[in-house]
Amino acid sequence: MSTLAVAQNPAAALAQSGPLYQNANAPIAARVADLLARMTLAEKVAQIRTAWQGKADMIDGLAFDPEKASAAFPDGIGHVTRPSDKRGVPGISGAAGGTAARWRTPAQTVAFINALQKWALEDTRLGIPVLLHEESLHGYMATDATMFPQAIALAGTFDTDLMRRVQSVTAREVRARGVPLVLSPVVDIVRDPRWGRIEETWGEDPYLCAEMGVAAVEGLQGPGKFEKLADGKVFATLKHMTGHGQPESGNNVSPAQLSERDLRENFFPPFREVVRRTSIGAVMPSYNEIDGIPSHANTWLLGQVLRGEWGFDGVIVSDYGGVHELATLHHVAADTEDAAHQALRAGVDSELPDGMAYATLPEAVEAGRVPVELIDRACARMLAIKFRAGLFENPYGDAALAQSITGNAEARALALEAARKGLCLLTNKDAALPLDTGTMGRVAVIGPNHAIARLGGYSSVPKQTVSLIEGLRQIAPGADFVTAQGVFITTSEDRSQDLIELADRAENLRLIAEAVEVAKSADTIILAIGDTEQTSREGFATNHLGDRTDLDILGEQNELVDALAALGKPLVVCAINGRPPSWPNVIDKADAVLECWYAGQEGGTAMAEALLGKVNPGAKLPVTVVRNAGQVPSFYNHKPSARRGYLFDDKAPLFPFGHGLSYTSFAISEPRPAKARFARDEPVVVEAQVRNTGAMAGDEVVQLYLTRSDVSVTQPVLELKGFERITLAPGEARTVRFTIEPRRLAIWNRAMEEVNEPGPLVLSVGNSSAKLKSIEVEIV
Repeated sequence: MSTLAVAQNPAAALAQSGPLYQNANAPIAARVADLLARMTLAEKVAQIRTAWQGKADMIDGLAFDPEKASAAFPDGIGHVTRPSDKRGVPGISGAAGGTAARWRTPAQTVAFINALQKWALEDTRLGIPVLLHEESLHGYMATDATMFPQAIALAGTFDTDLMRRVQSVTAREVRARGVPLVLSPVVDIVRDPRWGRIEETWGEDPYLCAEMGVAAVEGLQGPGKFEKLADGKVFATLKHMTGHGQPESGNNVSPAQLSERDLRENFFPPFREVVRRTSIGAVMPSYNEIDGIPSHANTWLLGQVLRGEWGFDGVIVSDYGGVHELATLHHVAADTEDAAHQALRAGVDSELPDGMAYATLPEAVEAGRVPVELIDRACARMLAIKFRAGLFENPYGDAALAQSITGNAEARALALEAARKGLCLLTNKDAALPLDTGTMGRVAVIGPNHAIARLGGYSSVPKQTVSLIEGLRQIAPGADFVTAQGVFITTSEDRSQDLIELADRAENLRLIAEAVEVAKSADTIILAIGDTEQTSREGFATNHLGDRTDLDILGEQNELVDALAALGKPLVVCAINGRPPSWPNVIDKADAVLECWYAGQEGGTAMAEALLGKVNPGAKLPVTVVRNAGQVPSFYNHKPSARRGYLFDDKAPLFPFGHGLSYTSFAISEPRPAKARFARDEPVVVEAQVRNTGAMAGDEVVQLYLTRSDVSVTQPVLELKGFERITLAPGEARTVRFTIEPRRLAIWNRAMEEVNEPGPLVLSVGNSSAKLKSIEVEIV
């Protein structure tokens, strides 16, 4: 609003020798006001629209064409979607993954961006540069860029320093090509594994998601509060506000049946914490509705809460198609113009990916149906982020820099470190792992995921990948490995394909018999099973689904497990998957299960190192793993009245939140609080000692939980409020210290006021939510 106030009297700025908005030393608010005062309505609307398919109107082949752009965009181009993909080129309808044919090379991307920005600065009336965004869920989604482990695997590291470093590498790879904005991170808490996007999240816990969210944003943007973006950094976008991770029936974009209390206690905290501690550049509303109001039209959610209560001052960008869906899906808008009006009123500043609803705004404003003040407000915010990103001074990419840093040795080493730290040992009967290269004999490496590097959703084509079998042969070149396919999961590996079909059963039964014959000649079996990028993904359309009703492993994979287990040989399973492994038969039959998730481009090396004892798994589960879909939703921080039990089934999950084994053993002491009574306005300080009591160095994640009782509203049985991952040598001990700020103890009382009420407080410390030692203190 201060920017708009300055705009009411721009005379002083206009009187200067040159336009104030072009003065890099002038205050950003003044630059925005000066530029806004010079703009026509059409130019303002152009700034809040975006071009994706519209790239077709500005290119000749893959190259940017200034003459075509001037003809198609006479009022300038505000925002371009995914410059690295070939959308707009004939025959390219999308780029959700797949082969390099869908993507520009790094050099082509920089050439397109630089030509676009040269045109914007030199050939448009006001010389306003173009904002560009890319996807970066677990690395820059573009050719040659480093593909790190999938988000759910990064969450399982419980390592915020690693998260900062991963996101810093992602930022520099993106910015080198000339892009200042990414659509990540996803800070939705997730409570339904039927939902195909669960792999994109950091799990079910608000505290974990908040801490990982802050770390990710700090890595992408830089730490703390700032006005101007530093070199090599990009603005981040918080996704998706909110309720997206618990959709009705687990179906993507379905209503989130959540109360305001549930929102404030669980779904809001990650968003709020990032806004509080960083200069987050953008927020993206979710597709779903809450209490009958779709998020893209929710003035309470985006205005009163996000901008009002929390003080967010960045831009709000729509999810792809989220504005026009107010009319076409939710039916709360009469038409696309009405949808545009509702989204603008709620505070959506930029319509992605093509701005088709916002294209109706010039006529609507001129006819008096939409207030021009809404256009000015959104345009001012979009101009501000361009000034903050330094685009008016230097909007260009650097092809030589991109070539030197993208997917380089440093980035590859970090991808390997992240893959190692993301491996979670779920079971290990009779110390079946690690394998001993001297005694394991011939090893049969079998399964649909043994010879392919699965990267997960929102991935492109990195410079190199390492599959499990490649990693094993690299780590143990003298070992005797034999292989078999075992089964295929689906009929295709094209993740962009709409229709997904399971592989032919008859052929899979033949492959199982073949695999059994191979395994008969071996002494040990490693089985790589799980998901593909087709079987767990974003269901973004009714003809492109990704959610499931059955959580168990798909196709004939259980039959493959049964056939191999029947041989009586040591059976080690590598779970390579995006969904949590609700595989009771696999867990029962296998001697050891290593949860690898989608481990990124270097995953094969990390998996091999862990199987052969070169590294010690230390990750934990960021989600509760249910036994079956009948337990959904199941999360550890439930209320006391939940989880009474079921007829004919176990109420306990297959694996609890925070679970993860090691090749060594650890002893964690009882929590040692600084005192027995804490005032409501002072932090609670607690320590615990951790000792490696085994014979191998390893990592342990010490987890601090609390339980409130005797307060005015019901509270969860447990709440994570601290964690630290430490590395200890055999016999080494370390004291871990946690400080819980008073605001972390606050609850939403019956009047929906956030207060820290007095009462007993149980502090619990352990290495999972199911293995804890506790002590009670009091808040007074």
